[in-house]
Amino acid sequence: DKRREVRAPSFFIIYKMKTFLLVFFSMLFSVATSAKKITIKSGTIVPLESIKEIKAANTHIGESIDFRVTHDVKIGNLVAIPAGAIAKGAVFEAKRSTAFGTKGRLGIKLRYVTLPSGDNISLASSEVYIQGKNRMPLSVVIFCFTCLPFPCGSKAVMPLGYECDATVGVNTEINIE
Repeated sequence: DKRREVRAPSFFIIYKMKTFLLVFFSMLFSVATSAKKITIKSGTIVPLESIKEIKAANTHIGESIDFRVTHDVKIGNLVAIPAGAIAKGAVFEAKRSTAFGTKGRLGIKLRYVTLPSGDNISLASSEVYIQGKNRMPLSVVIFCFTCLPFPCGSKAVMPLGYECDATVGVNTEINIE
């Protein structure tokens, strides 16, 4: 009868210890593997493409323009910036071509990339600048010899799928899950 009393508490203690250790190590393992911090270094190249066609004649300064990351940006074997993440830019110059042959101009400053987690990565020294063709000399010659109206300069248009590279502006630490 005494043997039973002694065995029962020891079995119960061993069972509790196993349960505790199992829970402890599973929590420790899940915390260690669920989030890793990595640093995206300043100067890292981010490949982008435009999501829609943008015409200088139809846009205005300050307008927000969206781009998409075309390829995963990896740090070691980990994906830091996934393909498909959205980058934002803002128009800083938008001039339509004129009847006197001057070219159209479109300038967009790339600002940041938003990760699926909601974190933003700042971009620096990253601009898209598109110019049409200047037809001013041709315009003057045609007018002088034929008195026909001036031909317009060509338009500044960023086509859908226009590819460009942006650069990460500052070292940014992010969590990878």
